[in-house]
Amino acid sequence: MNSAPSRSDADEARQRLVEALVATGAEDRNAFRTLYRLTSAKLFGVCLRICGERGAAEDVLSEVYLTIWKRAGAFEPGRASPISWLATIARNRAIDWRRSAGRHRLAPVEEIDDLPDERVSAEDRMLLDEQETRLHLCLDKLEERQRDAIRTAFFNGLTYADLAEQRSVPLGTMKSWVRRGLMHLKNCLSSDEGYDD
Repeated sequence: MNSAPSRSDADEARQRLVEALVATGAEDRNAFRTLYRLTSAKLFGVCLRICGERGAAEDVLSEVYLTIWKRAGAFEPGRASPISWLATIARNRAIDWRRSAGRHRLAPVEEIDDLPDERVSAEDRMLLDEQETRLHLCLDKLEERQRDAIRTAFFNGLTYADLAEQRSVPLGTMKSWVRRGLMHLKNCLSSDEGYDD
């Protein structure tokens, strides 16, 4: 069994990503290429999960990197983790594509092509593992209905209306659950709570 990357290795990989993103904000094309290399596999996975079609996911990913190039200067390292900031852009673009294409349901998982694992570098994996571990630890601290709504919305790309319909609750109630859950999640992620035993 492989041991998990050390916290210092994950911190170093995260710092490298922050530097690439900040330099991209200053219109450094080499930094943008580095940013693409470090994050494209993960962001493509986000797009593919939500779009459900490889061709559409590739198109959306192109739009994602155009948006990143234009908006990287707005990234504030102290306020958000770089991978979460980038994944949010990818998620939002993919959801926009689904809405404009009139899609209401995700394709079954069996119909989605496997992503080649060999394209993910060890550095990308460390960044991803650190973020996912912290996110899941913080999610586990939420009230069950908030945790369930947030996981379903963000990992499956469902809208508030989709969630409210699935759970048979009013739209306002679902928005309230998600909003309160996200506030608690933000507090947890911005502190060291997520690493507590």
